[in-house]
Amino acid sequence: MNTRRLVMLITFLAVFAMAARISVDGDTWWHLRAGQWILDNERIPQTDPFSYTRTGEAWQYPGWLVEVPMILLYRLGGPGALNLFTAAMVTLAFVFIWQALSGGVFTRAFSIVLAATVSGVYWAARPYLVTFLLAAVFLWILEDYRWRERDRLWWLPVLMVIWVNSHGGYIVGFLIWGVYAAWAMISWLWSRWRPSSSTPEASPRLRRLAIVGAIMLAAVAINPSGLAMYGYTFKTVEIGALQDYIQEWQTPNFHLLHVQPFAWLLLLTFGVVGASRRRLALTDFLLSAGFAYMGLIAGRNVALFALAAPIVLTRHADPLLAGIGRAVGYRGLGTAPSPPTIGRLNWIILVLVLLAALLKAASIYPAEVNQAAFRESMPVGAVEYLRSAALPGRLFNSYNWGGYLLWALPEYPVFIDPRTDLYNDEIISQWLQVARAESGWEDVLDLYGVNLVLIEKGMLVDRLLALRPDWEQVYSDEKSVIYSRKQPVNLFIGYLNNG
Repeated sequence: MNTRRLVMLITFLAVFAMAARISVDGDTWWHLRAGQWILDNERIPQTDPFSYTRTGEAWQYPGWLVEVPMILLYRLGGPGALNLFTAAMVTLAFVFIWQALSGGVFTRAFSIVLAATVSGVYWAARPYLVTFLLAAVFLWILEDYRWRERDRLWWLPVLMVIWVNSHGGYIVGFLIWGVYAAWAMISWLWSRWRPSSSTPEASPRLRRLAIVGAIMLAAVAINPSGLAMYGYTFKTVEIGALQDYIQEWQTPNFHLLHVQPFAWLLLLTFGVVGASRRRLALTDFLLSAGFAYMGLIAGRNVALFALAAPIVLTRHADPLLAGIGRAVGYRGLGTAPSPPTIGRLNWIILVLVLLAALLKAASIYPAEVNQAAFRESMPVGAVEYLRSAALPGRLFNSYNWGGYLLWALPEYPVFIDPRTDLYNDEIISQWLQVARAESGWEDVLDLYGVNLVLIEKGMLVDRLLALRPDWEQVYSDEKSVIYSRKQPVNLFIGYLNNG
């Protein structure tokens, strides 16, 4: 084995080891519950079956193609299987990005590891992983078409069918396609204005990209919700509470250490582009500036910037590093087979790194390890209490724990959970009204006939409920608290009292 291949394999093993961690977060649980519902009912839900605030309302989430495999993996191997699934998806995404990069193996390896560090904050066992992976595949296909004249464009509509049935982030595919369509359009306009220019293929390329884009657009309709899916993404981003309350939709906080690698990659990319003598191509500018802007607007988009930035970074770093290499007499690794001694040493190094990666994966697989992590982040004790006490009444719950309650406590429909596309500003605002104990918060509880409250300990409404004579605290631990009405409110009377 030559050193070039060794470095490449170690890079992917490093990414896998980085991604091999507890990946089940608050959103994972409602996706598991949805997958379970689909298997139990042998159909895809079109209305909400899980809450009492949105019962019967249209719910057309494009995630069934991931949720079903997720629940099957969970049944087969528990949360550990989902951890390995996350690590495999992340690694596969960077395998495709590697193919789109320029330069030597060390340049590629450094860029991939830095990009993995940047995007690692947003790795979780969720359908978002499909957007992460397919964005990488789209970049690889379109980069090859743009720079290497390898035509795999007809895969894009096929992948779009998978994407639109897996995650609402399918719009990212159109954004990436749009970068290269804009390049083809400008190239065509330039060739029309300067007929003697060296762009004779501009017209066929534009035509081909336009046709593929039109087929991609038609492919969006191939899903259980049909034409309704065209407006899904726009409906979601219009929810004001996303930016006001949900962290991953807010601007990244660069005071946090784990967010700072985003700034490092951003500044390094722009610095290398500025120092390089290579002309900045339109596609490079749109990829770097466009996804940087998206990442600065919403933290969840930082992972997408981490996929696009290495493509631009390595293309412009390659001539710089080549010049430095010539100055110091470095000739690169070459592609020739390594001497037997070096080859055997490389195999030993690879086996050692592989064992380290496998040990890391094994450390996050056991059920007890995952359960211990869940107890640190989820109201496991409160759920066990409610399940055993079987207290009657509707439950007002923490937003952050709504997904877990759907999974762990299905006998209690929730007030809210992280399905923001379903609850919209109306229910989210009502939840905030109660959680912040704003004027009229008691009326919201009466309106929905709420007799139980499960929230994070220390919230303002927790302190106020503790002072109310008509409520009593029935459970408390270091993170959660449960209150129960002493005289349960009848739902019908609640509606009458609130007009």
